[in-house]
Amino acid sequence: MESRHGSPLRLHAFNRVGHDRRALRRGVSLLPSLFTLANLFCGWACVVHAMRGEFATAAPFIGVAVVLDMLDGRIARMTGTTSDFGVQLDSLADLISFGMAPAVLAFQWGLVPLGRMGWAVGFVYLTAAALRLARFNIQTNLDKRYFIGLPSPAAAGLVAATIFYFPDGLAAKPLAWVGLVMLTVPALLMVSTIRFQSFKTFDLGMRGGYRLLLLFAAFIGLLVTYPHEVLIVIAYSYFASGFIGTLMSKFGGRSAEPAHAEVPQKQDRDIS
Repeated sequence: MESRHGSPLRLHAFNRVGHDRRALRRGVSLLPSLFTLANLFCGWACVVHAMRGEFATAAPFIGVAVVLDMLDGRIARMTGTTSDFGVQLDSLADLISFGMAPAVLAFQWGLVPLGRMGWAVGFVYLTAAALRLARFNIQTNLDKRYFIGLPSPAAAGLVAATIFYFPDGLAAKPLAWVGLVMLTVPALLMVSTIRFQSFKTFDLGMRGGYRLLLLFAAFIGLLVTYPHEVLIVIAYSYFASGFIGTLMSKFGGRSAEPAHAEVPQKQDRDIS
């Protein structure tokens, strides 16, 4: 006679389904952190190749890290798997990929002729990235349309795109001053209060979705055909956008909006 709780076979099937669901939830919860670890690996790979003098190979790893950094937060939000652990892991990975990696890459590429001044400037960049991330983590946000200060992935992308476009390096000391400027300016902008556009509120809905897909396909085609030119244009366009926006706000008769950084929650941390 079957008990009121059902047959042993039915109970076993029910328990198996429950176990599979829990395993699936655990697997999904790890997915954003796997993207973060891939981001961390890209930073490490960039450092290794930079120390070998393989600049054309090292620089693209920072670009891949930027994409992974944007994806991990979005995936965490989509799957409902945000966590304090993910936030902390993301910050640590960002410090390596967007702080240490571009500093080492730029030093090996063009700051070696400057001697101690070269490695000192690299340390200043690394410090600016750490301060940027720390400020990002503790401040609250009232306007998600903007980042306050140049985001560390964008700063690292600026360095990587420049080196990817000119991979031969700066062997002479007079040219090394160009590398010094290239590293110092993004470092100062990371800790500045200049506003840079955030794309968190960009509408990815179905309305106009086909047009967006067409534009994305065109972008991929251009990137494959002219990778060096496309990446450097994107990097420097975003770099210039902060200054253009500031000038438009100042001379357009509009009062500047309060400056606030982003909420330190994984679901809002698409870029830092």
